[in-house]
Amino acid sequence: MKYSTLLFVAILALGFAAAPAQDWAKARLEKSPRHPEWVNVKHGDREVNCFITYPEVKDKATAVIVIHEIFGLSDWARSVTDQLAEAGYIAIAPDLLSGTAPGGGGTAELIKSGAEVGQAIRKLPLDQITADLSAVADYVAKLPSCNGKVAVAGFCWGGSQTFRFATNSKKIKAAFAFYGSGPEKADDIARIECPVYGFYGGNDNRVNATIPQSTELMKKAGKLYEPVTYDGAGHGFMRAGEAPDANDANKKAREQAWKRWKELLAKF
Repeated sequence: MKYSTLLFVAILALGFAAAPAQDWAKARLEKSPRHPEWVNVKHGDREVNCFITYPEVKDKATAVIVIHEIFGLSDWARSVTDQLAEAGYIAIAPDLLSGTAPGGGGTAELIKSGAEVGQAIRKLPLDQITADLSAVADYVAKLPSCNGKVAVAGFCWGGSQTFRFATNSKKIKAAFAFYGSGPEKADDIARIECPVYGFYGGNDNRVNATIPQSTELMKKAGKLYEPVTYDGAGHGFMRAGEAPDANDANKKAREQAWKRWKELLAKF
């Protein structure tokens, strides 16, 4: 399976940029009353470093895999796990760049070495990404505090990987793709066994231009796909809408998307 043309364009456009400053996201993590920790998920000869946050709840909880943006496992991506845990879910964010840094390590080590995170993501083998995500899904589903249900969500590059992972996993209950393109082949779409929910910014035609094709392919395959576009919001509004300098459109879109996301999660 190959990346879609759109995904290549997205990587070329964004892959050489540095991750935006996210001190506010880091501050949230430092102040959180919830329990976060780092875990290593092993499969074959690989070890994937993951950030997981647990909710303060009485009963076992559903788990959500968070797939990071093209910037790698950033402070903001980790803060999403805390926000999901605040809503009552176990949330785990794998660093899919684990092992790619000089001498080992992942996102943090790549940044320290001065390497381009976007370039490293471009080189990730698709089969490896699928295997990493499958191993993480197995790991989190078997945690004593998990009820066995696992959903997946991703942003930008991670949004596209979320849609793609849905074509390769029969274990996930739902996929939440934030401003990411879907697979282009009907045979891939036919393998999806869970509902896919899309979240898109109104001012993001680069991605939104692919929605009609995804809608048509999913409809022909008899699959549930519900895309929602938020007027005036740009690409990356879930992160940008949370930043201290967020514009009104991104802020509003983020609030509406979080509300919808939590309402959907509550169904599974």
